[in-house]
Amino acid sequence: MDRRSFLAGAAATTATVLIGAPPAHARTRVLTTQDWMAGHGDGRGLPVLLVLHGGSTTAADFPALGLGRFATDSVRRGNDPFVLAGATGDRLAWRPPSTGEPGDDPQRMVHEEIPAWCAERGFDTGRIAVCGWSMGGYGALLLAQTFPGFVRAVAAFSPAVHPGDDVFAGAGALRGVPVGLWCGTDDGLLPHVRALEQALPQPRAAGSYAPGRHNFGYWSTCLPAACDLVARTLLAPVEMPVGVVTAIIGGPFFLWLLVREN
Repeated sequence: MDRRSFLAGAAATTATVLIGAPPAHARTRVLTTQDWMAGHGDGRGLPVLLVLHGGSTTAADFPALGLGRFATDSVRRGNDPFVLAGATGDRLAWRPPSTGEPGDDPQRMVHEEIPAWCAERGFDTGRIAVCGWSMGGYGALLLAQTFPGFVRAVAAFSPAVHPGDDVFAGAGALRGVPVGLWCGTDDGLLPHVRALEQALPQPRAAGSYAPGRHNFGYWSTCLPAACDLVARTLLAPVEMPVGVVTAIIGGPFFLWLLVREN
């Protein structure tokens, strides 16, 4: 493994970038950035935020975009730390290839291989959220829809969606998933993002529409709020359905009554 380290933020916080060998379905390489407060050692046990890039960037650009700095700032503001993990998915919008279409499956890579890679390093892959911008925002939403229960929250910045696409068609599958939506008011995708918000099965959990274009200059202003959403949802315990709780508690009690009566 080729390991490159970068320092970000205060002395109490270290960001390390690991560049590993590509998994079977990756187009290039896996890259993870870890941020943790002193006392968290090598980051073992921390939850994971999957980062899906847009069409004009790759995972290799993450350090230059300062993603680790935003995670560090999140911890400084009092949020619990989490690991950032991402990979290069080319320009397939983080979706499986069409039938007969050659190429890799970036969605499968994000759903299977990156979590396995993170689990090998001791990160808590039972607590995963996903974020992405532009094409990556589309892929983040599609990932949550395709695999219910896989992610605890979605933060999508100017997602490249439009009415009638797979994300709109599967919006109902986002029920119960906290979704953050951000888009600049000077972004041509704004009407589509607003329409998607109306299609969500519940109000968005975070987000805003503020002056900005379709670029990282705008998206960087959204990242602090997105980190707050992610940290809040990754910290929260998973809610167990009422029916499951009833079965666990009520089943043994019902059997005890039957035995007692006999």
